[in-house]
This record gives sequence, structure tokens and C-alpha cells, in this order.
Amino acid sequence: MALRAGVVGRCRADRECTNAALRCRHGEAARALEFTILTAARTGMTLGAFPREIDLTAATRTVPGNRMKAKTEHTIPLPAAAIALARPRMERNLLFPNDHSNQPLSENAMLALLKRMGYRHVTVHGFRSTFKDWTSETTDFPDDLSDAALAHRIRDKARAAYKRGTMLEKRRRPMEAWENYFLGRLHT
Repeated sequence: MALRAGVVGRCRADRECTNAALRCRHGEAARALEFTILTAARTGMTLGAFPREIDLTAATRTVPGNRMKAKTEHTIPLPAAAIALARPRMERNLLFPNDHSNQPLSENAMLALLKRMGYRHVTVHGFRSTFKDWTSETTDFPDDLSDAALAHRIRDKARAAYKRGTMLEKRRRPMEAWENYFLGRLHT
């Protein structure tokens, strides 16, 4: 993969919301937001995450279809930082429970965290958009890899009929590069 010159200029998620700022925060909402960003997941995918969905050996997370927007099982190659977040949580019922009740975090927990951090104009979903912009505008990864990473459905019925694979192993490289991009922002 070769990075093109420049950085995404039209990021929908605030580029100043760095990993460093997030790491200074305590609590499960902060760790859940990190995991969400690193895996380019939807909010609900993280809020309902169970340790049994994580395969530490394979470095994957498999989300059942009943919790996916497209109602199809989705396996995510996990970068090292996502594994590091999951590993100490493997004995829990939920991967990221509410700090006080041990129930799932609220739908707005990560958004509220961003607001408390001063990022009122940033949404959690915006990081998925940033992932898509970043892969499209600053890398040479094919568009279908980023769409597969985001679990986007192929709208063209003829194309979808012939595309049955998941490209799981091919998706590892963009996820690792995204991790490096996100973690590298510590120094920007």
C-alpha cells in the first residue's frame, strides 16, 4: 500500500480528536470509542459486543447477522490495538459494559464522551466516514475493500450475485494501516 501525498482534507470526523486525547479519558465509553474507531464499526456493533465474538488467535471479531444493519454476519480483522483493548475484557459478559450498572452502554455514551471532550461537532459515525475518505483519498486500497470493511451491501444485483467472498485476509492490510494512521495522530 502506498499513501498518496497529503492527508484527507474533508474528514467528517474532527482530525483533532486524537488517540492521545481519547487515551487520557477513563471509563468504558472511552475504550468503546477507541475500539469503534479502530474497527470502523457502527455504534451499535460496539455497544452490543460480546467477548465470545472475538477470536484472539485469529485476530477477528464476528458480529452475528441479527446485529448487523444488512442482517448478514460480518467478520472484522482486528488490528493489534483492538486486540489489546479486547484481551483484558474476555472474561466479561459484555466487552464494554456501563461503568456503573454492568449493562450495555447507552446509545449516546460515546457521543456524550466526544461532547465532554469538546468535540461538539463530531459524531461517532463520522469516524466510519473518515475511514472511507481516508482509504479512498490517501491510500491505494481498492474501494471494494473499504466497502467490505464497512459491511456495505453491494447495490448492483448482478455484481452482488458474483461477489460471494468476504475478502477477510485482504481487509487486514487496510485495517492495520488505519490503525497506524489513527495511532500516528498521537504526534500531530
